[in-house]
Amino acid sequence: MELKTRIYDLCPHYYRNLTEMAHAMGISFSEVYRVRQGKRHINEKFILGAVKAFPEYKLEELFYVEKEPASAESR
Repeated sequence: MELKTRIYDLCPHYYRNLTEMAHAMGISFSEVYRVRQGKRHINEKFILGAVKAFPEYKLEELFYVEKEPASAESR
């Protein structure tokens, strides 16, 4: 299972760009970008930043768990 986020869908409605959103989250743009690209996993700092940047949303509205597809080895 993998933790995913909806903040990238919300961003255009609240912030001009990812840099502005990252600033509101209190983290670097590069961290926000790496999570978006799947090069970095969501961590505690990212979650706390998302809650700070989108205070009107509940945690379960900002994040969800996605089940990974079964691999050929596990079948």
